[in-house]
Amino acid sequence: MENRNSHPGKSKSRKLGLLSSLTLLLLSLPLSNAATRDPSKKPIILDSSGGFEIGGKVLTNPKKPNETLSCDHGYVEYFLPWTPRKTSLVMWHSSSTQVYQNRWDGGEGYKDKFLRRDYPVYLWDGPRVGRANYGCENITYVPWYRDQANFANWNFGPKFKNWWPDVQFPTEDEYAWQQATSARYDEMDTEENVQLHGYAMSVAADSGKLGERIVYVTNSAGGYRAQLAATMSKKNNIAGIVAYECIGYVYPDNVNITAGKWGFGPTIVPLEDFKRLAKLTAIQFIWGDHRQNSTSFVQDSWRAAALINQYGGNAQVFVLGNDTSFKGNTHIAFADMNNDQVAGALDDFLAKNNLDGYVDNAKV
Repeated sequence: MENRNSHPGKSKSRKLGLLSSLTLLLLSLPLSNAATRDPSKKPIILDSSGGFEIGGKVLTNPKKPNETLSCDHGYVEYFLPWTPRKTSLVMWHSSSTQVYQNRWDGGEGYKDKFLRRDYPVYLWDGPRVGRANYGCENITYVPWYRDQANFANWNFGPKFKNWWPDVQFPTEDEYAWQQATSARYDEMDTEENVQLHGYAMSVAADSGKLGERIVYVTNSAGGYRAQLAATMSKKNNIAGIVAYECIGYVYPDNVNITAGKWGFGPTIVPLEDFKRLAKLTAIQFIWGDHRQNSTSFVQDSWRAAALINQYGGNAQVFVLGNDTSFKGNTHIAFADMNNDQVAGALDDFLAKNNLDGYVDNAKV
């Protein structure tokens, strides 16, 4: 019903004004996006994305047998390109998946960089960590004031806020530092959990749900767990490991090395299981150029690579800054400000080892 008190001209004017405002808003959105979009970047086109749980077990309540708990599983988030390559990159953190999602300053991270290159990307949270934190055992979290210690541990500089002069971190950006120290889960660094993570990932690899050819792209203690997963896997679809600043190593039981009793190894496995590492297409242990060669874990990487190669493997230690023209990389090089160059080094590794081919029937 018409409102007799309204003025027809005024109502029409308001409608026209509203339509004009909406038109301007809609027009401004794509222009705004276009202004910030890098035209040199290939767009990311996905066939599908999603997630799933893998591994774990089901506990039965001893007091009420009809009650159960599904626990100790891992969680995988996946992104599958429209025109996929054959090799899947499983990104395995030792802090949180966030380190693969963005650069330190919020710029593009490894996940999107390699989706643009058409690699299927899988983000992994191991059992009792992050999005897979339903454990089958009692877990006690004790706050540990570690932000300042992480500064040196992550190779930003020799001590808190004393940055390396060429460090690839936005040193004046306090928000970036806050984000770096916040992007963490409790790592559950015990020998029990290392074994649990390795086993869960071996189940994931053997399931075929991570693809038919897998390269683990790992950080810190994630590299240790990936080595263990490769020794536990019963199939042959794990093709490689690229381990950024790997903390913890796996050795065969025929060498004079004592197993560690904490969450950073070493772990001793039967020789025949260790030889599975030698069957991988390639393994690369990567270090930043400010990490001293005398550091125990760096020495361990040389020792582990030599043993893998002794049994016919293809393992190498790769030092950013020495083996590349760029310098200043941290413990988490793939999140550094020069992660385009770091990604280029990974491109070279994949191409050199024939791990960069496309699926034969990829969609076009």
